[in-house]
Amino acid sequence: MQDAAAAPGSLYIVGTPIGNLRDITLRALDILKTVDVVAAEDTRVTQGLLSAHGLQKKLIALHEHNEREVSKRLIADLAAGKSVAYVSDAGTPGVSDPGVHLVRRARAAGVPVRVVPGPSAAAAALSVAGLEAGQWLFYGFLPSKPAARRKALESLKDLPYALVFYEAPHRVRECVADLAAVLGPGREIAIARELTKLFEQVQVCRLEDA
Repeated sequence: MQDAAAAPGSLYIVGTPIGNLRDITLRALDILKTVDVVAAEDTRVTQGLLSAHGLQKKLIALHEHNEREVSKRLIADLAAGKSVAYVSDAGTPGVSDPGVHLVRRARAAGVPVRVVPGPSAAAAALSVAGLEAGQWLFYGFLPSKPAARRKALESLKDLPYALVFYEAPHRVRECVADLAAVLGPGREIAIARELTKLFEQVQVCRLEDA
């Protein structure tokens, strides 16, 4: 058994639940319990997760607006021998989430960077969609502006893969309309929301019906 406790001077990128707090791994709990510092995208969200599992840790906020500044402080802590875990609000940090700059700075400084894998919204959605997705492309978030979004979709429409996007709830309708216009109304779509939560919902249909 490895990593029952965090190693000094190591950075841990820790995957956390995308909804159901019981989906956290035993190894993630081991690391979060034993690191010196937990950096979090939103300390309020992470405090809820830690409290649900009986953990009390000092939290430092690291998000898209302060990542470069806070990363410097964390690298100094790591160089001094402290262990640090980074978690995003949900899922795996650095995948359409903050964390990339911290990892790059740590590697440049010679700090060991270790991954504690966990839930992924993209993989979870694919697993319950029932689509023929032996090959798939994870795009992340499409541009928010309509013209830029349609241009991005034009560059993807001829690829022979299932396409996986994240989208904000308030843009779903306009995004689906652009998907139908660019990719074609007969293409199949699966829309997944609230995965692993009380009101989990997956809708599979053709774009013309979405």
